[in-house]
Amino acid sequence: MSKYVLELEGITKEFPGVKALDNVHFNLKAGEIHALMGENGAGKSTFIKVITGVHSPTNGDMYLNGERVEFNNPKEAKKLGIAAIYQHVTNYPDLSITENIFMGHEKVIKWTRRIKWKEMHKEAKALLESLGSDLDPKTEMGSLSVAQQQIVEIAKSLSSQAKIIIMDEPTAALTHRESEELYKITERLRDEGVAIIFISHRFEDMYRLADRVTVLRDSQYIGSWDVDKIAHDQLIVAMVGREIKQLFPDKKNELGDELLRVEGLGQIGRFKDISFSLKQGEILGITGLVGAGRTELCQALFGIEPYDEGEVYFEGKKQIIKTPNDAMDLGIGYLPEDRQDQSLILQWEISRNISLSALESISKKGWLNTKKENDMAKDLAEKVDVKTNSVFNLANSLSGGNQQKVAVAKLLTTDLKVLIFDEPTKGVDVGAKSAIYQIMVDLAEAGYGIIMISSEMPEVIGLSDRIAVMCEGRVTRFLDKSNASQEVILQAAMSKEINDSKAG
Repeated sequence: MSKYVLELEGITKEFPGVKALDNVHFNLKAGEIHALMGENGAGKSTFIKVITGVHSPTNGDMYLNGERVEFNNPKEAKKLGIAAIYQHVTNYPDLSITENIFMGHEKVIKWTRRIKWKEMHKEAKALLESLGSDLDPKTEMGSLSVAQQQIVEIAKSLSSQAKIIIMDEPTAALTHRESEELYKITERLRDEGVAIIFISHRFEDMYRLADRVTVLRDSQYIGSWDVDKIAHDQLIVAMVGREIKQLFPDKKNELGDELLRVEGLGQIGRFKDISFSLKQGEILGITGLVGAGRTELCQALFGIEPYDEGEVYFEGKKQIIKTPNDAMDLGIGYLPEDRQDQSLILQWEISRNISLSALESISKKGWLNTKKENDMAKDLAEKVDVKTNSVFNLANSLSGGNQQKVAVAKLLTTDLKVLIFDEPTKGVDVGAKSAIYQIMVDLAEAGYGIIMISSEMPEVIGLSDRIAVMCEGRVTRFLDKSNASQEVILQAAMSKEINDSKAG
């Protein structure tokens, strides 16, 4: 009998004009957490779809417990104990937890086909408790947090007797505390003999959890290593094909005049008494645990949900911001955290996405000047280094990192002076992170004032000139780059006490 529960040998998957996987090898042991890493576009998504039966490979063989298998659809993979939990959880928000867990394999009375609700609720409760959750199985799915929804997805996998669970970027939208809870659940599953493929861009996930790591690059298998046998720098080289000498670029500019100042800003139930200033060429990092009010503060500055109290000064003049148009007219731009749902129209061409904020300037008497639009899109796509062979390709053809670059390019079509970036590198690989960091530093050196919300403390420390740490709607501490550390930030993020050194 094979020592591996899953083996892939020479898997190739071709689409018209594209080789999505090229001679990929992989193996997985029972009771193992095996990390899969690679840049966006490396082939990880296609890899998952081959294992789960969404795609049939063009060439190559797949084995379960030593026996060759072929899947014609996901149902066949699921029947043999393979389940996947995706970054964007797919569920039925208006149905209960129990209904979501047992969707497609409901327990029914044989002759009448009536559903055994009592038995299903009882089993759902037992599954949730086995994962350390006290959720009521009758709770509506749509009322749960992302972390809670992922726990339900894991329970759903266990309800179908899954022996292999694929977790795709499960920590991308979680707080530090929620990630730790997920780690514990994952380790518990491993100890019970479940084999887990853990896909993540976060190195801390891999080092915290995985026994082994496999790297894909440009649709090809690069190698597999025991996690304790490969150094961080070696892993980056394997993923991107080159050494990234410095993830955070040097920022050399002097700060200029004050662009933005807020005094005593508040929004009922969200945040209170926020004061800070932002200068030309400055990157102000705003961090804290999810739920601290960071995004709500910046959305108020952009007029999405206006503030209730306090004052905003732009270039020294008091202003009132009630709508996004007010903010943009002043010169404030906002890049949302969720680029796919809130920043881009993925079914549109790259060029149309980039020009979306500048339609007025490239139109005359209601007619769009398509030459101006295309020229603008090409110039800005080149400026932020979008990797594409044509700006007429659809935005959904791009990797996550390149989609983010398109969203940045869209901000640059109008005459802005302050740019707000909400989690600018969420869900992108290390190579794309490095490129986005360089874009942000270049923008700061060009005189833009930048506010960056980030949950990644190395990112906040590496990029920011100053850091504002928030806890439960208040800024508890301001830090200069010179005295910032992860320990100090975390302490301030978990403390309601406002430090005396708070000088915004």
